[in-house]
Amino acid sequence: MKDFSQPVDRRSALRVAAAGVGGAGLVALLAACGSETNDALAQQAGSDQGYVSGTGVITQVPVADRGEPLDLTFTTLDGTEHSLAEWRPKLVVVNLWYAACPPCRKEAPALEAVAADFADDVVFLGVNVRDQEAAAQGFLDTFDVTYPNMLDTDGSMVSLLSSILPPQATPSTVVLDGEGRAAARVVGSVEESTLRGLVEDVLAGT
Repeated sequence: MKDFSQPVDRRSALRVAAAGVGGAGLVALLAACGSETNDALAQQAGSDQGYVSGTGVITQVPVADRGEPLDLTFTTLDGTEHSLAEWRPKLVVVNLWYAACPPCRKEAPALEAVAADFADDVVFLGVNVRDQEAAAQGFLDTFDVTYPNMLDTDGSMVSLLSSILPPQATPSTVVLDGEGRAAARVVGSVEESTLRGLVEDVLAGT
């Protein structure tokens, strides 16, 4: 997996887009970084409080710089076995969350709205990183979440995304392109317009 480059704050990204410096949706041109970015993002993850506070930090990866396809087999809360590979060539949006996380609760309606609007082209997968089944299902019922969700009880999904996301980065969202490669991420709560723009960019091949 390629190192993710310098993250771009959503407000900065919007200013760049408004100035006409990008393509569809939110566009951030990326330069190589390395461990310093991961360290900075890890500090933003707010490990003491258990969740990432504030507006999410956006990173996009140009097509040529994306790493290897990601795959994992898992069972969703309804008892169905899936794998990331089976959903290709659709995009897959992976969202990490847990029930008591305030930013997770805030972003839940946005995730559901975008999932519904792009249902023909994009699969959404919620990954609960902390709760037992009852608490997780209660959250999904409260926020009318209809897309698949899994309990990451053994940490397999978090481990799979460890080269993409800093430790303790909840909530966070990763967009996988049609080949299963990480194309974008948001560390922290994602707003509907931001997520919609990221999905549109990846669908457009950027």
